[in-house]
Amino acid sequence: MPAVCPCEDISPGTLLASLATLSADVADGCDVDRLPALRGGVGVAVRVAGLLREFLEEVRWAAAAELPGGSVLGMSELHVALQKMRFLLEDCGRKGARMWVLMNAEAVASELRVVLGSVATAMDVLPAGVVAASDDAREFAALVSQQAWRAAVRPDEEDSRAARSVRSMLARFRSGATPDAEDARLVLGRVGVASWWDCSQEVSFLEAEMLERLEAGGENDNDLVLISGLLTFLLYCRVVLFDRIDYGKADEPAPAPAPRAASYLARINPEGLQCPITLELMTDPVTLATGQTYDRASIKRWVKSGCRTCPVTGEKLRSADVVPNVAVRGIVEQLLLSSGVSLHEPSSKHRCAVDKTASPFGAAAAGGARLAVAFLVSKLCRGTPEEQKKATYECRKLSKRNVFHRACLVDAGAVPWLLHLLSSPDASVQDNAVAGLLNLSKHPAGRRALVEAGGLGLIVDAVSLAPQS
Repeated sequence: MPAVCPCEDISPGTLLASLATLSADVADGCDVDRLPALRGGVGVAVRVAGLLREFLEEVRWAAAAELPGGSVLGMSELHVALQKMRFLLEDCGRKGARMWVLMNAEAVASELRVVLGSVATAMDVLPAGVVAASDDAREFAALVSQQAWRAAVRPDEEDSRAARSVRSMLARFRSGATPDAEDARLVLGRVGVASWWDCSQEVSFLEAEMLERLEAGGENDNDLVLISGLLTFLLYCRVVLFDRIDYGKADEPAPAPAPRAASYLARINPEGLQCPITLELMTDPVTLATGQTYDRASIKRWVKSGCRTCPVTGEKLRSADVVPNVAVRGIVEQLLLSSGVSLHEPSSKHRCAVDKTASPFGAAAAGGARLAVAFLVSKLCRGTPEEQKKATYECRKLSKRNVFHRACLVDAGAVPWLLHLLSSPDASVQDNAVAGLLNLSKHPAGRRALVEAGGLGLIVDAVSLAPQS
């Protein structure tokens, strides 16, 4: 989001009040200890914002009514600089972007140095009527300028060590070697990824970033190799390191919702917001004439495939028309926002972008995906019931939006084991196995594997029985 310069005819008093509010937002709105990287540099920026707040409050009380008209230009520059600082700090703390911030800590530090320089410059050019509003104002102005100019903003040593460790593990992926699990845990701990859900948020962010760049025609984007490598590293960690799926349960309190909203969100079962077809959170919920709600894309595929019954009730559909479910969408938006995730509109180019994932971007992404898939297949064939349940869900998710992951699963022999698990007494294992097999059938080798294993009839039977189960 770009910073917006205040309008030229704004009054000095109004601009000063806005500056005071903005500086308070920056000073109070960032929990430095929870950042994935640059805690030292961001701490400096927060202190500068705190001093700036004290300066602005002093000016408001001492000279707000007497500010010269020429002060608007200098304060406008300060306003723009503070907006940039707030946006940058918000990006540093964004959920899902923790690993990306860590690996780009040097670039983020450079941006923060530029922003602090802009704050210092804006302070230096403020009219004397503002800076010298009182002795305290003059003292605070000097402190802000000095600290902003002298700020040593650079990645912390722990950041650099964690980034080197990630690069080392990506190098092991390239050679087909398994990374040390303890090294991976230390990196995840550094950036605050402590659960399967945290890891999934990171994966979702990087996946969206990659697809967005592919949609824009950026196949030659140099960052795609790093994004793809980090995405695979986090997928590997999610598959191997976390035994329990805590889908939809953030470990942190909601940052923004009002108390009343937070109270009802706490009573909502996230599974009730999953599409009955895909078991994914419904980001575009629509309701059929039968009263059942599905994700728009999923029910459209269902009807387009020739199915004329409601997937849940089995009732014959008199009409394929759907109505947007605004109430469910609002709840989903609140649930995602409470976890720091924004709800994006579905992209019309999404299918084209997925097609571009047929080849991995870099040897690290290829090697890591093969290792993760090999681990999953081992759990499918020899795991405990709980491990098989998690493995089928992971296979389903891995095969959903990445053509290369589908190829890896087929090559690793996942199809026969997923077919075997269609007879599992656990309904969720059956559902995930069916969905995973349907995803794999989109790949030519997956279709061949299904036919060779005699699985087409099993899938048809499983899908036919689904409404009654």
